[in-house]
Amino acid sequence: MNNPDTASTPWLTVIIPSFRGERWIDASLRSIAAEPADGIEILLIDGGPTPDTAKIARAYSNRLRLRVFERPDLTSWQSKTNFAVETSQSAHLCWLGVDDLWFPGRATAARRWIESAPAAPLHLAPSAIIDKDGRTLGIWRCPLPSETKLQWPFVTERLLVQNFVGAPAPVFRRDAWLALGGLDEALWYTADWDMWLKLAAHGPVHYHDAVTTALRIHGGSFTMTGSRSVGDFERQMQIVLDRHISGLSGCSKDVERAARASITVNVALAAASGGDLSGLARAASAFFRLGPAGARRYLRDSRIIERVAPRIRAKLGGVF
Repeated sequence: MNNPDTASTPWLTVIIPSFRGERWIDASLRSIAAEPADGIEILLIDGGPTPDTAKIARAYSNRLRLRVFERPDLTSWQSKTNFAVETSQSAHLCWLGVDDLWFPGRATAARRWIESAPAAPLHLAPSAIIDKDGRTLGIWRCPLPSETKLQWPFVTERLLVQNFVGAPAPVFRRDAWLALGGLDEALWYTADWDMWLKLAAHGPVHYHDAVTTALRIHGGSFTMTGSRSVGDFERQMQIVLDRHISGLSGCSKDVERAARASITVNVALAAASGGDLSGLARAASAFFRLGPAGARRYLRDSRIIERVAPRIRAKLGGVF
């Protein structure tokens, strides 16, 4: 059993924003408690509306360095995350969705990444995709070379085509996050994508091809419910693309074409998940208009098969 040491400065903070997380929080905290958690603080920011999540979490207080904040006034995951970053005590942080998990070896891997490049504003990694029962449906990787210092144009031209980052996997620097203003709380769907792009421009990114976290998809997960407002969903992606494309030169036109095709495909898939298939022909047309080179770029950077196939498996299996 881990015994929390609250006297020393933690080397890592785990941020868990929560709303109605009572079904999942025990499994999430149990996955952290199974690791050597010395020097790791966990901040649970719970928006209610009942005390159930906080009550379950506090049962781990003798095993984890855990602080629970019951904040019904913080109504979005963005505001909860920004509050947690400001409140944190460590130089490095990571997210864990209330329904997501750590795999064995996560703490050791994260510490190794930090020690190998402590000044890096962002460490990226792949994540498994699991269903509501914890079964692995697939692996979501980044189109990046592993264990290499990656400069911002290389990362940005890929990341602009699609947010290929599973939120539980990255480790980021607190000071870089704060210097960049934190999450844009006006972006209800793409705030994390915007943040990864800002951090990538802030300094070299390191990618580690080790799966140490699991992203859970289920009927109540944000990625399944948020995308149903299709018009706003499209605007959210266009805002991020327009905000960051101007920083590129050289291949920016090719990147922008692939990125706008990616938005068209994402909108069509979001609508199709709600039963509206009318956009699929437009999405197919946008893809084929890219030509061979553009299509290769899109397929490489969008990770569309890795993103979509697990959701199809989940729906076919009736796990939603």
